[in-house]
Amino acid sequence: MAFGTQDNSDEVMNEINMTPLVDIMLVLLVIFIITIPVMQHAVHVELPRASNQVNTDKPETIRLDVDASGAYFWNDAPLQENDLAAKLTAAAGAQPQAELHIRGDRAVRYERVARVMAAAQRAGMQKIGFITEPD
Repeated sequence: MAFGTQDNSDEVMNEINMTPLVDIMLVLLVIFIITIPVMQHAVHVELPRASNQVNTDKPETIRLDVDASGAYFWNDAPLQENDLAAKLTAAAGAQPQAELHIRGDRAVRYERVARVMAAAQRAGMQKIGFITEPD
């Protein structure tokens, strides 16, 4: 016993049933219509006020150059290697602590620059940077 038409043909239905798809889309539309206005309401919070005051005690910047021959220069003044540790210790003890910018020549051996970095670390320098030139 068959429902519907009584013919015995085995034809495949080649149409998509759109009713469930439309029902799902309408349900999603109703959900979005209800939830979007709820999300638009923000919680009002009184934020603290802060003033923008310029920090007057800017730390000094020390430029330590290492030239191609391995000689050291402290802010363009020649510096002996045995005086380097004392200068770095004095700079590390200053408040606010100075920033150390190391400028190593391209032709200098890495060993010379590594000695400066190790001495700065032992002295307690917190901010060490390298100066390079763009290509």
